[in-house]
Amino acid sequence: MKYGLYQALGMALLVIGAQGAIRQLVDHDNAGLLSWLPGGFAASISVYVLAVVIGAVITGRARAASKATN
Repeated sequence: MKYGLYQALGMALLVIGAQGAIRQLVDHDNAGLLSWLPGGFAASISVYVLAVVIGAVITGRARAASKATN
């Protein structure tokens, strides 16, 4: 049960980050959730990519841990 929650959290981060990064690449002026962030395009795309990486790592580790306990 605990690992399922971590997988859901990781997937949410991955999806939000990927969707934001794609939106940012298509329309540089549309920062989405990170419109408040100073630094412009470079800062917001970096945060979106970081969210994708962190989400993928959390999801992968939770999946591996849930397989190990079964």
